[in-house]
Amino acid sequence: MVQIPNTPAPTSPSAPRSVPTSADVARLAGVSRATVSYVLNNTGAVRISEPTRRRVQRAAEELGYVPHAAARSLRAGHTRMVLMPAPPVPAGPLYSQFVHDFQGALSRLDYTVVQYGASGLHGDEAARAWAELRPVAVLVPGPGLGPQGVAVLKRAGARAVVTLGTEPVDGAHALLTDHAGVGRGAARHLYARGRRRIGVVVPEEPGLEMFSAPRLDGAREAVHGTGATVSPLPLAYTEESAAGLAARWRDLGLDGVFAYNDEYAMLLMSALQDEGVRVPEDAAVIGADDLMLSRLLRPRLSTVRIALPSARGLAELVDRAVRDPGATPESHELFEATVVQRDST
Repeated sequence: MVQIPNTPAPTSPSAPRSVPTSADVARLAGVSRATVSYVLNNTGAVRISEPTRRRVQRAAEELGYVPHAAARSLRAGHTRMVLMPAPPVPAGPLYSQFVHDFQGALSRLDYTVVQYGASGLHGDEAARAWAELRPVAVLVPGPGLGPQGVAVLKRAGARAVVTLGTEPVDGAHALLTDHAGVGRGAARHLYARGRRRIGVVVPEEPGLEMFSAPRLDGAREAVHGTGATVSPLPLAYTEESAAGLAARWRDLGLDGVFAYNDEYAMLLMSALQDEGVRVPEDAAVIGADDLMLSRLLRPRLSTVRIALPSARGLAELVDRAVRDPGATPESHELFEATVVQRDST
């Protein structure tokens, strides 16, 4: 086929369209590329008239243009991406809501939150995988990351590393979780209600020992020296496992149970009732997390309420660390635990 000079070659309907650029937006809107950048990157340092702003936004929408994150990062010298590796265990409703609120708070500070799916890597080995994405900050749930992993992330450009766990990690900001305090609060409450033979549910699901072990330790600490006893109760999150435990309940001789959290409490309480064990007359039951279901159960479930920090405050901590990466790492208690008494204890 002979082409006529200066005439574009015909394209098939399936041919890929060229990616629109900021220069295309600038031509269509009749402004400079700098103005396009100021408008679409929400730069507050430069005042743009509202008519010009609307004209640029309409041109970008018409062309299907979106800013190039990598190019913006190159200009700024760092990304605006905050990486949140997936927790090592399935996230419950409380954590899921916390993550949702935290993402919203960071978005309002012009950060992009990316959740990194589990890949079988742990600790410092996982840190090297996270570093490949060049995040400006990393929020690490659970234990495992060490000082070497923190150093790997910082050498890759992470200005802030924040850990969630029971102990701080050198070089990282720390959000400390006191799961022992949850167990202490639950056991103290049961003891105050006259229960002396207390069971503590220990979930059999892999990974949950990072939470259940300190909760069991806290319960033991709460009644140490009182004459009361604490017995661990392994329990899988299945009806069959709960039914098996309920069938042995009278032989165990327990009169109270801290069921790890509200979901395990619901599972066990239902099985106890099916077995004819009265709650709270024969067995007082307390959970943790203060989920909505704790108020919907009958009898209404006593629980340990875990008050998480405001998402806005945590987002501001990340932003401070990004702005001043050389500052001394901060350490904060992540939550407070308080008992909410209802009908089950």
